[in-house]
Amino acid sequence: MENTVTDALLRVEFADGRSWDQRLTPAAPAATVPRATSGSGVAATYFSLGVEHILLGYDHLLFVLGLILVTGTLRQLAGAITAFTAAHSITLAAATLGLVRVPSKPVEAIIALSIAFLAVEILNARAGKPGIAARAPWIVAFAFGLLHGFGFAGALSEIGMPAGHIPISLLFFNLGVETGQLLFVAAMLALAAGVRFARLPLPPWASLVPPYLIGSLAMAWFVQRIFAF
Repeated sequence: MENTVTDALLRVEFADGRSWDQRLTPAAPAATVPRATSGSGVAATYFSLGVEHILLGYDHLLFVLGLILVTGTLRQLAGAITAFTAAHSITLAAATLGLVRVPSKPVEAIIALSIAFLAVEILNARAGKPGIAARAPWIVAFAFGLLHGFGFAGALSEIGMPAGHIPISLLFFNLGVETGQLLFVAAMLALAAGVRFARLPLPPWASLVPPYLIGSLAMAWFVQRIFAF
């Protein structure tokens, strides 16, 4: 494993029905199997997996960036992020626990469309024609957050969860996702504050660059995911 950059999730199933999970990385490729399963170990493993998934989930981050750009105030942004968090937490739990089953490929394609929709809404707001995303961003965040939750559930289903620790695994994976999301929001707000503080002389069209880039990436993902059906 030292010669790769791939992480692995090691799962040991004991004869008495207990299980033990440990994340192995190139930096820490070895682990000692404990005599008893540690709930705190499961929590730490799935928390780190949640943080990593959101920070490497560029489509989810691009949607969050769109929410930052389309909202006009910190209060609106807080409401939108809260709605997005609540929505994807609901569908993540429902799909992971088997209460709802949705095919992953169409969901991933629609997630890409949700980002493209948000890019169009940002452009409309910049042109003085605010749409529903600018007027009530929490509604758009909640509606599309339900879809994004299915995307998170797909990733968690690929990882799997240890028997006897499913609630802990689900809870801390979700907490990891939320932590990574908040870190991204904080970083973007700090970057925006830095740009304002520097008072850089930007041309009038500079504010259109982010939504055009977001929309272009989203449509490229949409086409790619459609062809993957």
